[in-house]
Amino acid sequence: MLKYNKNQKYKARNLRSNMTESEQLLWSKIRRKQILGVQFNRQKPVGNYIVDFYAASAKLVIEVDGSQHMDAEKMMSDKKRTEFLESQSLQVLRFDNRQVLTEIDSVLDVIYQIVKGAL
Repeated sequence: MLKYNKNQKYKARNLRSNMTESEQLLWSKIRRKQILGVQFNRQKPVGNYIVDFYAASAKLVIEVDGSQHMDAEKMMSDKKRTEFLESQSLQVLRFDNRQVLTEIDSVLDVIYQIVKGAL
């Protein structure tokens, strides 16, 4: 089981209640073990971070990034976050909002292939 900062628990609950449109769409496609029977969690605390989606059995994190992630400072923060997650033996997939909203089938195919390879 991954360790997490217990202070993140309440923030994660709030984020689950206020998901973006792209997060809601992706969640509707991966929840309830729709991809190879793998359970995904949303807004899951991992270390000092909260990841958008997490599949423990596939050791997979999925991040859905908005336009604010294109800022140089945020990109550096995302890089540190990814390095931490990878140090926990997790694979990180990043999609931007546009990809999820306009290319959902391609996004799901990438997720399917990664999950299939992890099992």
